This record gives sequence, structure tokens and C-alpha cells, in this order.
Amino acid sequence: MAQSPAAPQITPALPVGTCINLGNTLEPEQEGSWGGAPVAAEDFARIKAAGFETVRIPVRWHNKTTNKAPWPVDKAWMDRVQTVVDQALAADLNVILNSHHFDPIHDQPLAVAEWHGAVWKQIAERFRGYPEKTLWFELENEPHKNFNHTNLLETLTPALEAVRATHPTRAVIIGGENWSGIDSLATLPLPDDANIHPTFHYYDPFLYTHQGASWTAPDVPPVGRKFPTEEDREKLKQDVAKIQAYIARTGKTPFMGEVGAYDKHIPTADRATYHRMLREAFAPTGIGMCNWAYANTFPFWDREAGRWLPGMLAAVGLPEQD
Repeated sequence: MAQSPAAPQITPALPVGTCINLGNTLEPEQEGSWGGAPVAAEDFARIKAAGFETVRIPVRWHNKTTNKAPWPVDKAWMDRVQTVVDQALAADLNVILNSHHFDPIHDQPLAVAEWHGAVWKQIAERFRGYPEKTLWFELENEPHKNFNHTNLLETLTPALEAVRATHPTRAVIIGGENWSGIDSLATLPLPDDANIHPTFHYYDPFLYTHQGASWTAPDVPPVGRKFPTEEDREKLKQDVAKIQAYIARTGKTPFMGEVGAYDKHIPTADRATYHRMLREAFAPTGIGMCNWAYANTFPFWDREAGRWLPGMLAAVGLPEQD
């Protein structure tokens, strides 16, 4: 009699819950240079008071180091990142500390792997002793271009080994190729490590969420796309099924590390509809969702008006605030 395949070992889901990205803050070339503003402790207090459980903090590292061994990170920058993490933790938020826009790794992944690993060694040492239940490391945002599943594990091995030397059981997050789109999960290779957690990003349909976004040039999606069409509804059902299948196959529950729609050409009410539909659709899977972003480009918080944009908190399942 043929034996049935062994059931996958179940890995408890990372308790991301309702999450927001600190977008366009520490991942530009300089803090806040993409039209944002430096983050302060009151921002995290506001995020917590709104009901968010987790904040994802994208950080650009490669331009804050030398490009030659031993690749020291600028001390002032490391101090600043630590201050921001400390402020978020003090607000009783979970923190995902993410390496974002480590640009050379996408062009020459294996050639840059040692440099990337050396940076993570310094990050790991700086955050030695921090609580494991509330601070998690994401090794690299949205692998793309030459950084793909054929070299993903080999490229990330120096970083993972550097982290594990001082954080043997801390949660480490890995996303897949092609900008970590949902379809990357189907072939995402992961290390044999019980504390590795998969992630994916969701900006579908891209022609809707990124309409008129200049940074997508030369193929900028035209303005005017509406959501949802019947095709969008069917695609959303299919994508939910992909997550359910992934969990059943691997025993791991991924989380949605980024999701959002561009505010310049999409009215706030329509953006709220998009977030609500996605939240309700994916709710049965039990995944956490990190919305993009707090206060700049795809914002939830309106800095000028000093308020949460109408309907956006309710869309992600939180109480509306005056």
C-alpha cells in the first residue's frame, strides 16, 4: 500500500496582525527625502492608539556603508535606526526591521552577498538582547531582477548566518522573487529553520494600484482603472486559494508585507474599498497584513490635516477616529 505524504510540520504564524509600513521614511537615500518627514515617538503612539499591532520599518543600508570590506555601517545611521526601533517598541508595537533598497544585491546577488551579510552582522550585534517576541528581522525587501529563486538562499546565507550567530531563534522573514508577488510563494525556497517566516506583497491588480505612478516608467499604468471588475473579484478568490494551498502544503502561514493603492489618482473612498475587500477576502486564511503606508505615498495618516484619512482605518478593521 502506498504511503500518504507526511503532513507538513506546522509553524506558528508570526503574530503580525493589523500592521502598517513606515513608508518613505528610512528607506530613501536620506531620511524623509521622498516627501516624507522624520519619524518621532508620537507617530508610533498614534499608530498604536489607532489599533495597529505591528509596524514594518523599511531601512536603506547599502548607502550607509563603505563598499569595501569590512563594510562598516555609519554609526550615526545605526544609532538613528536603533532610536526609531526603540520608539516603536516603547509604544508597545511589534517591529519588523527590514533591509530595503539594498540596490546592488539585485544586480549582482552573489557578488554582494558577503557585503549584505556583513551589514546584517552589525544590525544583529546592535540589537542583541532585544525581545524576540516583538522584534523581527526581514533580510531583504522584494528580490527582483537577477536576484531570484535560483540564487535566493545562497545570496541570503551570509545574512542569515550572521543573524543566527547572535539571535538563534529570533523570527527571520524571507520573501521571494519578482518583487515578492503572491505567485513567488509557489516556488519560494526556505532554509530548514523553524523560525523562518515567508512573506509576500500584494498590489494586484497592478494596473489599478499603480495607475499614474511615475516610478513605474516606462510602462506607467494609465489613469482611470476602476476596482473591482468581475475579473478582479475572480482573481482575488484565486489568490486567497493560493494562500490556503500554500499553508496546507508547507505548514507555514505567510503574511502580506505590503499592500496598498496609489493616492494621487485614486480617491480615498476607493482606496478604502480596495483595502476592505482584500482584508475581508484574506481573513479566512489568518494572515497578517502590513498596509502601505503610514503618512507618505499611499498614506493612511494626513500630516497636513492632522488626522487619519476618512474610512481608511475602518477598511483595515480598526475603529474610525475623529
